[in-house]
Amino acid sequence: MQPNEHLLIVDDDPEICDLLQDYLQQNGYRVSVVGDGSGMWRTLERERIDLIVLDVMLPGDDGLTLCRQLRTASDVAVIMLTALGEDTERIIGLEMGADDYLAKPFNPRELLARIRGVLRRARGDIGETEKVRFSDWTLDRNVRHLISPDGVVTNLSTGEYRLLEAFIGHPNRVLSRDQLMDILQGRDWGPFDRSIDVQVSRLRRRLRDDARESAMIKTVRGEGYLFTAKVKRIKS
Repeated sequence: MQPNEHLLIVDDDPEICDLLQDYLQQNGYRVSVVGDGSGMWRTLERERIDLIVLDVMLPGDDGLTLCRQLRTASDVAVIMLTALGEDTERIIGLEMGADDYLAKPFNPRELLARIRGVLRRARGDIGETEKVRFSDWTLDRNVRHLISPDGVVTNLSTGEYRLLEAFIGHPNRVLSRDQLMDILQGRDWGPFDRSIDVQVSRLRRRLRDDARESAMIKTVRGEGYLFTAKVKRIKS
């Protein structure tokens, strides 16, 4: 674990908050707890937060709305807590920019494993000091900025960044959905799990890459996805 990793739990259920705060603190994290979006924004203004555990059902703005708003203002990692079996909430959460999701009720040990995985990916564990260029786009790995051909800078979520890294690391090679799921979330997936498709769709929008006439991320029917751009690494 990295020192001073600070988690923020946003949930209006005091029992869940107390349980998670105690458990995560026992595992070495600094933990803050708030009950709604207003408290979340106040905490983000005064504290450096490494990851937010965000419940979907909240008073005022719900978790999906807050996740969307977060993605316009921050690249902080987000794990969504959704109702059991609510696939729609899970998919929308990923579309809004969540890095992972967990259905209630859940075992705190599973949440801990998800938190560790997301934070590990958020830290990058790559160590490069380089930029990558492809199809007139630039990925600045130091700050996780995606720079468009016309100079527009976009902050990528952890999920978007990891997916783009996967494609950049395997240009002109078909990556199956299970390979991408393993890279992104490190867990098994079901045959009807479309979360990878959601993540790819979001990344295509970032890259202004129309799925119907895709130039960079092509769908290979029955196999997966193919990143066709020529990749050039630039040491800085």
